[in-house]
Amino acid sequence: MFKTIKNAWGIPDLRKKILFTLFVIVVFRFGAVIPVPFLNSTALRGIMNSSAVNSTALGYLDMFSGGAFSNATLFAMSVTPYINSSIIMQLLAVAIPALERMVKDGGEAGRKKMGQITRVVAVLLGLLQGLAYYFYLRNASYGGTPIVKYTQGGAGVFTAFVIILVFTAGTALMMWMGEQINQKGVGNGISILLFAGIVARMPVIIGNLGKYLNMAWTDGSANGRYFFLVPLWGLIFLALMWVIVFMNDAERRIPVQYAKRVVGRKQYGGQASHIPIKVGIGGVMPIIFASSILSIPTTIRFFIGDNKDLGSFWNGFFAAFSSTGWVYCILYVILIVAFGYFYTAIQYNPIEMANNLRQSNGTIPGIRPGKPTSDFIGKVLSKITFIGSVFLAIIAMMPIVFANATGMHNLSMGGTSIIILVGVALETVKQLESQMMMRHYKGFLD
Repeated sequence: MFKTIKNAWGIPDLRKKILFTLFVIVVFRFGAVIPVPFLNSTALRGIMNSSAVNSTALGYLDMFSGGAFSNATLFAMSVTPYINSSIIMQLLAVAIPALERMVKDGGEAGRKKMGQITRVVAVLLGLLQGLAYYFYLRNASYGGTPIVKYTQGGAGVFTAFVIILVFTAGTALMMWMGEQINQKGVGNGISILLFAGIVARMPVIIGNLGKYLNMAWTDGSANGRYFFLVPLWGLIFLALMWVIVFMNDAERRIPVQYAKRVVGRKQYGGQASHIPIKVGIGGVMPIIFASSILSIPTTIRFFIGDNKDLGSFWNGFFAAFSSTGWVYCILYVILIVAFGYFYTAIQYNPIEMANNLRQSNGTIPGIRPGKPTSDFIGKVLSKITFIGSVFLAIIAMMPIVFANATGMHNLSMGGTSIIILVGVALETVKQLESQMMMRHYKGFLD
């Protein structure tokens, strides 16, 4: 990877793209430290540092924003509204025939129109999300200190307007920055910004690991186990990265044989090919879906307040759905597998694939065209999806199991973060290699 970046740096055009991408990342990090007016960042940081927030929607928002939300800054909501908008539009494109025709038959114009609709929906979602978080922040306090300042009378209306507007504007600005990276930089813009936000949390994680080592050094009799657990965490982190890299390139290739046909004096077909199906079809999406749904009960409990007695039943219910509860872990695995199949069903249509093969005179050796071919492709997709979903579940559960077994809950590096880090790095390197190949650079693989 580093050699590829070094070779790309030697090409002037790619060097400009890399520098532009780095410039946008620097601007993003500057925006992540510009405070939102009328918010007490010290009080908000005190709430966000509590362990009760780790498995809530606020915890995920803080993770994706690189700590910008806990610091009450311009990019506090990160690109989550845009991600949610993209997911919603993908689902609607499958459910609504008009949108499906616009994407498939509209060509470049149809894709641009779909992109415009996605951006408008993202701004609307950002406005609603900013409104919801304002109402939460207005009623929240830490140690008796309110988070929102000047919320009384007419000043309160102006304060609400400014905070919600800044939240929404930060989301729109990040969306625009991501599009600029797509046009003038290297890699997928939104993914690059997510990558930068997660990497920005690494110093905090390293600092927390250092605290555990300091505890072991100062009081070895009670905390000596951290001398072993901290290096173990590093080894598990590296092992998960290796597994993700291995599974990211894994694929099942369905062999295809094309029949020979003669048109005039020319012969077409007759060659063998294959249909590649990646093991990790859904990528990180099933984990994001499952995490978002399971964070709802904990978020509701957090909004209600931990100091309120709701009765033994509801207290037990919310305790079961905490990140340390056994119900949470079981449902987490089930939902990841279920959403893996759901995302595969959206991306692949076995009947359409079988029809396309028949129209192009292609057959799978040993399988008859038509329904037998679609059934065979469906079985292969089912097996591959199961393997990929179990792999995602293991990656997602490993940090949770480690935290519950060791008590090291404040490392804030889940399976979602690791998959995003590795996936974005691999995708960016592949894009650099493809652009170097287009420029006929001879030594890019040497």
